[in-house]
Amino acid sequence: MELLFPLLLVALLVPMFLGVRRQKREAEKVTTLQESLKVGDQVTTTSGLYGTVVDIDDDTVDLEIAEDVVTTWLRQAIRDVRTTDETTDEAVADEIAADEIEAGPVEESAQQTETRLTKD
Repeated sequence: MELLFPLLLVALLVPMFLGVRRQKREAEKVTTLQESLKVGDQVTTTSGLYGTVVDIDDDTVDLEIAEDVVTTWLRQAIRDVRTTDETTDEAVADEIAADEIEAGPVEESAQQTETRLTKD
């Protein structure tokens, strides 16, 4: 019975200690990412805005969010740097969506409708 209280304290304090360590590690990783920004990086802000870094100051980053549209953000607002693979995937998805919009609605034949409705 004497060991119950110290054991309970250890059981509660160990997860809390490990959680704090994980938070510090994540914060350090984000700080390193924000300090390593360079002109031309494609980034995502904490609010979900995509942009390209065009200028960097000590505290701020200028992002081009559309052609000739530049906005100023705090460095801390940069969540991550996007890779070229993500950018390429988004461009392909946008292209497919644009093709689908241009093609317009596709009508199905009576046989296709009957087949679709009778499937279980």
